[in-house]
Amino acid sequence: MKYVWDHLEEFFIIPLMFAMSIIIFIQVIMRYVFQNSLTWSEELARYMFVWLVYFAVSFTARREKHIRIDAAINLYPKKMRPYIEILSEIIVLAFSVFIAVTGVTVFQKITWSGQISPAIGLPMQFVYAAPLVGFVLTAIRQIECIIKRIKNLNKPEEVSKV
Repeated sequence: MKYVWDHLEEFFIIPLMFAMSIIIFIQVIMRYVFQNSLTWSEELARYMFVWLVYFAVSFTARREKHIRIDAAINLYPKKMRPYIEILSEIIVLAFSVFIAVTGVTVFQKITWSGQISPAIGLPMQFVYAAPLVGFVLTAIRQIECIIKRIKNLNKPEEVSKV
């Protein structure tokens, strides 16, 4: 189970990227070789890309590679930097929770509306679940990161390896 949890995002990112690439490749062949487009391929690839992006957000949080400004952290004294990094992780956690909560509201509204996608007839709640799932995972990964950083406060060489 630890292996699955440690690589959860990759189990979704890799197949999504592979399938999306195949679908787009088939669409290009159909359009330029056979002079006939598929009506569903671009829409499906777009929805797969949406899911891929939200899993990638969680993936970067797990690897502690999300966007941050190191120059700003380096302005603080070395003894204070681990605390500033924890504070920045808490801010990302708060943002993740905010987006997840907002995602619940949007998901409920889309589910209630019964909206479906135009080309493939996919219920849109599956598409709008992506930010909810992605940011719930991101929040969990941020909590893990904060706990790790707090445990490593007495080990400055561990904390600075981000």
